[in-house]
Amino acid sequence: MKEILRQVLESVYGQAVEIVSSASVGGGSINQTETLTLSNGEKVFMKTNANPPKDFFPAEAKGLDLLRKAEGGPRIPKPLGMEPGTCPRFFLMEYIEESPPTKEFDFLFASALASMHRVTQSAHGLDHDNYIGATVQKNTPEKDGLIFFRDHRIRFQQELARANGKLPAPLDKRLDALCDQLESLLDTTGEKPALLHGDLWSGNYFQAKSDQRPCVFDPAVYYGLRESDLAMTELFGSLSGSFYKAYHEAFPLNPGYEERKDLYNLYHMLNHLNLFGGSYLSSVESIVNRFTR
Repeated sequence: MKEILRQVLESVYGQAVEIVSSASVGGGSINQTETLTLSNGEKVFMKTNANPPKDFFPAEAKGLDLLRKAEGGPRIPKPLGMEPGTCPRFFLMEYIEESPPTKEFDFLFASALASMHRVTQSAHGLDHDNYIGATVQKNTPEKDGLIFFRDHRIRFQQELARANGKLPAPLDKRLDALCDQLESLLDTTGEKPALLHGDLWSGNYFQAKSDQRPCVFDPAVYYGLRESDLAMTELFGSLSGSFYKAYHEAFPLNPGYEERKDLYNLYHMLNHLNLFGGSYLSSVESIVNRFTR
């Protein structure tokens, strides 16, 4: 693979380039990540996976390119190259150095995210499937955001958990009841399909050192209900109240977001149950029980 990497780097820069040093980057549970320092003075960020799902890295590159088109949106790493073939084992992208967040970060991030969410299309979903972690993310287009979220987010994960024996029968039945009640639980009034990052937990954004812009990465892109992205920022940690206030001022949410945000995170809890096992079962149960009394 070293020779293939050398060839890809040569195609990126138009000249022979050697790797001077590499430094491992922590935080990934699916891929190995490192920063490469090159003989031309540049740095690149590299992800590797010895046995990735088919189209895993190409799907990520498509998502990054799509997010990069959002005028006024967050800064997005530029895809540079990957191993040739349908199942590349490495993916190179622009290296962006992280900075400690300044006091303006919350406002800048809220404004950028609102700009990204204003990008829309005629249907929820996408013209191709991609991945949420290592799980296939089904993006079959639907005109109705409720139907999309119910069938291609909650029910898809529910069926995976059922097939893998990770979903006790009583909880499975309550999930069915919750899906039947979604129309009364979510408010999609006036909402158009929004361009979403799709996996916006605290490990997937930071402030860039060079220009202080908010930067997002590791996406699971699709067009959907924008409250999904906002809810995910509160799943593993949370931004400050100033961020949510600034977002609401830039692009107001329908009343009641605080009461329904956990419904959106049910998708991610089910996915974590499928990926990592029973330690997430109680979180799934807690959300389902709350909304199916």
